[in-house]
Amino acid sequence: MNLFKRYDKNPIISPREFPYKVSGVFNPGAIKFDGHTVLLPRVEDLRGFSHFCVAKSENGITDWRIERNPALEFNSKYNEERWGIEDPRIVYMKGEKRYLITYVSFSQGGPVVSVMSTKDFRNFKRHGAILPPEDKDASLFPEKFNGLYALIHRPIVRGQAHIWISFSPDLRYWGDSRVLLPTRPGWWDSHHVGLGTPPIKTKEGWLIIYHGARITASGALYRVGLALLDLYEPWKVVRRSKEWILGPEETYEMVGVSDAVVFPTGAVYDENEDKLMLYYGAADYSVCLAEGKMSEILKFLMKE
Repeated sequence: MNLFKRYDKNPIISPREFPYKVSGVFNPGAIKFDGHTVLLPRVEDLRGFSHFCVAKSENGITDWRIERNPALEFNSKYNEERWGIEDPRIVYMKGEKRYLITYVSFSQGGPVVSVMSTKDFRNFKRHGAILPPEDKDASLFPEKFNGLYALIHRPIVRGQAHIWISFSPDLRYWGDSRVLLPTRPGWWDSHHVGLGTPPIKTKEGWLIIYHGARITASGALYRVGLALLDLYEPWKVVRRSKEWILGPEETYEMVGVSDAVVFPTGAVYDENEDKLMLYYGAADYSVCLAEGKMSEILKFLMKE
């Protein structure tokens, strides 16, 4: 079943549209803010280090206004940011009236999960690394459970790369950690799995869009799958798709800095229009868009 339709003029943002010279712009965080769709893409410079920029669009599809200067550059005075910052995921914490952004910092010891906050996407406050290396592909839930923050992340444990969930009272001390979505030997997501977009609240549960990789003779092949978590006990998996629902097919997904990669990190859900806008990195080079209907996505998952 074709749950997502690619925008026919993809990519929506590429290095060619950038106001300064970069080697790639991809893996964006996404959120609705002040009447616009705001993207916070990962931007790789010609040294190989990444930073974040802000791009805005009224319709979330075209006429992206890209800030002329980086919104947030890595800062070597923060030990965890020694070699760049990557792959932001954005949630709005309504009770706190702020946006929390999880991202990957490249420390001397390896990639770690860090958190920053903002209220206006101009001023950002770092809260530092929250978990030790090696850990990536993280996002907070946009609400608490029994007074605790909940985090989905992907540590490497004994060489295994499963999706985990952990809880914290203060964004600093984390515990009650457990495997949420393991890899499936022999399947399309057999080598490693990692979170894609932040969890999306629906009437059936928390929709999880994740990526899975399988090592082939020509390298790693990244595709996208779905899962559904219980609304009140998010450590419980209600459904998980057997098949991938989006994989590299178009030239801009097959050829780039890293070939054969679709890597979703941002989504905007319009409940009134039953529309889910999925923003993803294509081949580690450009930002692309695919659109789906939430009703069809949930119908597909509830049959799994």
